[in-house]
This record gives sequence, structure tokens and C-alpha cells, in this order.
Amino acid sequence: MRHALQRLRSAAVTLGACALGLSLLSVPAAAAYPDAPLTPRSERAPESEQFAAEGVTTVGELRTVAATASTVRTGRTQVVRHPGATYIKVHFSSLRLAPGDHVTVASPDGRESYRYDRHLDRATGSDYTTDGQPGFWAMSVTGDTAVVTVHSRSGRASAATVDKFWRGYDRAEIAQHNFSTQSVCSTDARRDVACYQSSHPTEYARSTAVARLLISGGGMCTTWRVGNTNRMLTNKHCFSTQAAVSGSEMQFNYQCATCGGSNPGAGTKVSGATLYAVSAGGSSQLDYALFSVNNFAAIQGFGTLYLATTATTTGTQMYIPGHGDGSPKRLSIFEDSQNGARCTVRNANYNTWNISYSCDTSGGNSGSPVLNSSHRVIALHHLGGCPSNQGAKAHLIYNEIASLIDNG
Repeated sequence: MRHALQRLRSAAVTLGACALGLSLLSVPAAAAYPDAPLTPRSERAPESEQFAAEGVTTVGELRTVAATASTVRTGRTQVVRHPGATYIKVHFSSLRLAPGDHVTVASPDGRESYRYDRHLDRATGSDYTTDGQPGFWAMSVTGDTAVVTVHSRSGRASAATVDKFWRGYDRAEIAQHNFSTQSVCSTDARRDVACYQSSHPTEYARSTAVARLLISGGGMCTTWRVGNTNRMLTNKHCFSTQAAVSGSEMQFNYQCATCGGSNPGAGTKVSGATLYAVSAGGSSQLDYALFSVNNFAAIQGFGTLYLATTATTTGTQMYIPGHGDGSPKRLSIFEDSQNGARCTVRNANYNTWNISYSCDTSGGNSGSPVLNSSHRVIALHHLGGCPSNQGAKAHLIYNEIASLIDNG
């Protein structure tokens, strides 16, 4: 897998600047935000710097801001906004904060907020991601606006320099920017996980271990906790390098609160920590990546899943939780209609590495767990193409990573 995330131009804007080309609005911290939508004044980064990875759903674009730097005064705020964006992920090329001062990146209502001090310490501040270049990426803020504020206790000059940001595509843009393989077989029978909270409580409960994976700011897959320790699984074609792991976010509990609703919360976001193993061969084979996360304690309460250690059989009942199209989490339990035929394994030995099924998936479901009626993972979903969507055989993956996980 390749990520087309190359070096950005060095132009930057420090908090407090507002000049041609900016997508940042400088306002006093106490001021109300303008009621009228404001068009961001930023540029789409060159195509060579946009996210690009074969088989991974692209869900956002990188935008650069270019202006002369200046120092923000105590209590000043910058609004980073792109109308209609589904998320904003801000990059700081530098922090120049006096002792005791800090910067926050928050949603306008303050419900989602990330705090960073001069030491950039996850133990005392918020999580963040890196890309191997100077500076760091704040955790993404859900919605089209991120409010960046420098807070000062010292009364001394402090500054934080923003030079670029990712903004998330809406549904229409995701469809426009991605080639779609037909992997919704007949009628799309997927539903929000909340739809099954009462009727299928165990399937609902097991799905909490599944997270949305934002890769290097602009790509999307699904990932999930495996075993009793700090381990996560996704596809190798989603990422396969330590740099990509360090640049990615795992978003747990990103799901609608009501069946058929449009009210997902921001959930709980953590960053990737250590890449432990990737499979050999191409994306048509076992196609797995095993890694850990930072701030593991924040996600332990979402539970975990366990790999089946023996081969499944044709006709086995199954289900798939995941984030197809980058959407809030959905469950694929039925083939074509609610309370109709359940999803089953069509061929338990489709080839050396894979089982096949016609349970509905779509781009973004890559990395989803395929579970049986005993709620063990029997496959790692990674290939679409009706009527034979495919998942890598979990027992073969287990054989390769058994020494690296506690499978219960």
C-alpha cells in the first residue's frame, strides 16, 4: 500500500493571522461566531499530496493555508472552517507556548475538545497523530468547524502555527472520489447498530469493539480490538507501515443513538501506537495488520473480540459490523430484508486464504470482523464483489499472530 502524502510547502499561518489564502478566521475568544456561513480561504493541496491507497476509501482532502506568520495574543481564537465538511483535522507546524500555557482544538459547542501544552504529553494532555514531519496533527473534530484557542496563565507571549488541515468529504463527495465494486448484493439490508439493540443484543454488544479507522487524515477503513491486551486488527491494504499507524485515528462508538437517526456522537478517538505484524502476500491473501493504540485505557470499556482457531464451514450463520462508506457503524445480519434470511458463509473454502459470503458491505468495510453465531471472528473482511464478498480466514491469521495476542 502506498500513501501519497508527500512534503508540503513550507508556507504557514500562525494563530492570529488572516490573509489571502487562509481558511482561518481570527476572533477574540469571548466573541460569538458569525451567523452567516464563511467560505474558507484555503487551497486544495496538489494531487501528489492527497491520500491515495489502492482499495482504501478516500474520505477527505488535504488543504493548505499560506500566509505570513504572526503571534497570537492571549485569549485569541482561530476558527478553521470548511462548510459541509464532516470533520476537520488541524496540523500545527510548531507550538511556542510559555510554561503553563496551552492550546485547545474544539468543536464550536465545546463538546469535543483536545488540549496540548508545550511538552505535547499524552499523559497530561490529549492524544495526537504524527506524519514524520515537524509538528503534529491534533485529533480530528467532527463537523465542519474546529476552534483553535491559545490559553495563557503566564501573561507571556505564546503562539501556535497552523499550516494545513484535512477536511472530511460528505456522502456525495465520497461517492464521487471512489470507485465502487458491487458488494451490496441485491437489497442493502444493513442497519444502524441501534436498530438491533433489543432484537439482537449480543450482536449489538459485540459490535462495540469495532471502530472507524481514519488513515493519515484522508482514508477510511474499519478496525477492531482483538484479544485481552492492547491489540487491534485491520487490513494490510489499509496500512502496513509504522508511519501510517502513527498517523491514524481509531474512533470508537461512532454510531447513531437511534435506529435510522442522523445523530452520531464524536465517540472516543485514540491514535495508533505500534505496528506489530503484517501479513505476507497481496491483498487477496490474508491481508492483515496487527497494531496497538495510545491511551488504551480509554477504549477498554468497549470490549473485545476473539479469533476462531479452527476453520468455519459452509452454511455457518454470520454477521458483519463495520463502517462502510465511512458511515456511522452498521450491522449486516440479514441477506436482503429485515427478519428474512440470515447471512451465511457461501463457501468456507473459496480459495486457500478466503471464505465467501453475500452479506452486504461497501468501501470502508475493509478490516471488518466477520463473526459466527458463537460471536467468534471467522474472517477478516477485505474484498468486495457480489455474490462472493470475501474475508481472510481467521484461523489462518490466528496461526500467524497467536504469540502476539491473548485470544482468551
